[in-house]
This record gives sequence, C-alpha cells and structure tokens, in this order.
Amino acid sequence: MENQVDSKSFMVNNGVTLGIASVLFALVMFATGNHLTPHWSASIINAILFIGIIAYGIKQYKSANNDFLSWGQGVKIGVGVAIVGGLIMVIYNYLFMNFIEPDFMNQMLEIQNKAFLDQGLTEEQVEAANAMTSTFSSPGIMAAVGIISYAIGGFIVAAITAAIMKKSEEENY
Repeated sequence: MENQVDSKSFMVNNGVTLGIASVLFALVMFATGNHLTPHWSASIINAILFIGIIAYGIKQYKSANNDFLSWGQGVKIGVGVAIVGGLIMVIYNYLFMNFIEPDFMNQMLEIQNKAFLDQGLTEEQVEAANAMTSTFSSPGIMAAVGIISYAIGGFIVAAITAAIMKKSEEENY
C-alpha cells in the first residue's frame, strides 16, 4: 500500500487541539477553585477529551487515506497526538506553577499531609513522604513524567482505536 498522506499534520493539528482543550479545562478548574481538590468527574472529562481527540485524529487520517488504516499507522498518529498535547500541557504546568499559582506545590503538600495524618500516619512518616515527593518535584522530572504519561496513555488509546478502525486494501476485495 503506497501512502501519500502526511501523518505529521494530523498529529500536530489534533495534538494542538488536545493541548488547548486540556489547558482550557485546567484553567476552568483553577478559575472555579477546584484545582486543588477536583471532583472525580474532572478525571472523567479529561479522559473523554483525551480519548475523543486521539480517536478523532486517527479517524481523520483514515478518511484522508482512502479509508485505509494499518494498526501501526493508527498507533503512530495517536501517540503523536498525545505527545504534542503533552508538550503543551507541560508548558502550561510550568507557567502555572511558576507564574499563575507559584504556591501550588506547597498547597498540594499541605492537602497531602493532612490526608496522611487523617489516615493515621505519624509525623515521621509524613516527613519521609515529603522528602520523597520533593525528590520528584523538580521541573525537569515533572516535565519528563508528564510527557511519558501522555505517550503511554496515547499508546493505549491508539492501540485500541487502531485495532478497531484498521482496514487494509486486501480487506477490500
């Protein structure tokens, strides 16, 4: 099968859409004061955005490719969309934690500490948990974890979506 469709534009366009939608949702959460202790429904909305935009990007590519899609092409598009969206979210998170809400990490640490104490942990255990948390809260590590998380999530969504949508020229006969 000769492929004339450029997959990069589908990855970038849908990745930017995913990133902007995710940033807008995060800004709504912040504006409504729900960014520190979000309701469980916020996770559902984020998942729907993530899955929907990746699946839509794969579907767009399939339509532009004469309705043909291999599993590998679908996974490549989906992971590309997720990584571009993840890069945008990493940039937003950096700006959020350094300029919009510089005290965010301290606020989250207070909430976490209260939850630990409510669960019956001792002060020493809470301090040990805080020490471990501070190890992983550098901007570089947080950015890497963010992008890797988006890539892994994108792979899972894309693998399932591509398996459902795949269609080869041989299946046409």
